[in-house]
Amino acid sequence: MSRIALATESADLRQRVQHASGEAVLALTTGALRTEPAHLFGPPDAAAPEVLVLDAGPGADEALALAARVEAGYPGTAVVLVSDRPAEIGLAALRSGVHDILEPGADVADIRSVLDRAARASRARAAAATGRHDDDAAAARGRVISVVSPKGGVGKTTVATNLAVGLARAEPDSTVLVDLDIQFGDVASALNLRAEYSLADAVHGPASRDTMVLKTFLTVHETGLYVLCGSDSPAAADAVTAEDVGRLLAMLASEFRHVVVDTAPGLSEHTLAAMDETSDLVLVTSMDVPGVRGMRKELDTLDALGMFPDARYVALNFADRRGGLSVADVEATLGTGVDLVLPRSRAALASVNAGVPLLQSEVRDPVTKHLRTLVRRYTTPEAAAVRTTVPAAVSTTGAREVAGQGAAASGRRKARHRGGRR
Repeated sequence: MSRIALATESADLRQRVQHASGEAVLALTTGALRTEPAHLFGPPDAAAPEVLVLDAGPGADEALALAARVEAGYPGTAVVLVSDRPAEIGLAALRSGVHDILEPGADVADIRSVLDRAARASRARAAAATGRHDDDAAAARGRVISVVSPKGGVGKTTVATNLAVGLARAEPDSTVLVDLDIQFGDVASALNLRAEYSLADAVHGPASRDTMVLKTFLTVHETGLYVLCGSDSPAAADAVTAEDVGRLLAMLASEFRHVVVDTAPGLSEHTLAAMDETSDLVLVTSMDVPGVRGMRKELDTLDALGMFPDARYVALNFADRRGGLSVADVEATLGTGVDLVLPRSRAALASVNAGVPLLQSEVRDPVTKHLRTLVRRYTTPEAAAVRTTVPAAVSTTGAREVAGQGAAASGRRKARHRGGRR
């Protein structure tokens, strides 16, 4: 089959595309816009064209619908839309899986440039599907910082949102925050956001394969932070798999310098999938006996799995000596040092209720000062130097058994960790 297919009634456009490609083009009529892709190219495992050019004509709905079907069934085919309304339909085109838009009167040089870009995108998708990766792209991978805790109510989301806001303000356009509490995430509430799209929307369809499309599903916070909010309901979250989570974080890490992940409490399959892509782990506990004992169990589990032996950062929240525990008591129970102590604070509680993180409002408070310390951990020149270190891989087969959550996780998964506690 030809490398390029074109659906148009315009003989002039057909001639220009033929000239630009320098090879035979599979000519289709615009009636193909109403045809299932399998009738045009054969079954999905058959040889499909690298590039499909669709002339939208006066109406784009049929072309966008076909683009979406091609994207779903033939992800190795890049779709180029010909339309004189690029500004009007551009966002809908991206979400339908369209790779690029051509003006109907584009000259041969412009057409050639668009076809070359689309062909490269097609080959890159094919390489990704077969597991081949570009070494330069892997080296430029962003830092994935997962904020975890063994139990809820310890201020994990507060730490995650403040860290993300602080990174976004320190390095504009560098940071995305993902709410990975699949069923009951409240990052949107913590940031006072109304998100049009959620995690469940972003892990399926074109957004799951194209970072440009994925970015259109992110909500932009007033601080410049990009946010992917949690699912609207627990039922919607059922469609998100652990594999979806791993793929999503890998894609975001290829586009952003910092990917902050607010996980659900405990070590669920989704959290373990996030850890597979994680470079830095922030563990949050409260200063009470149940919280500290839960954290000790989580640390023991990570030790048993060989995960993040040197890339853990322990944050102790709601510190208050009047509760009967000291920081030394906590460290003795955990068997490791505490890196960050956040005292109990009325300002912190008020910021949560208002949906305005402390590092956004810059309220004068000891917690604000300590949170800035956490942000500096990832923004110093030394932190930037280790960001591109490729993580080593260790086996996590049986992770759920070790975590005390039932039968062993199906399949063999890889957990990544980076060395050097900073």
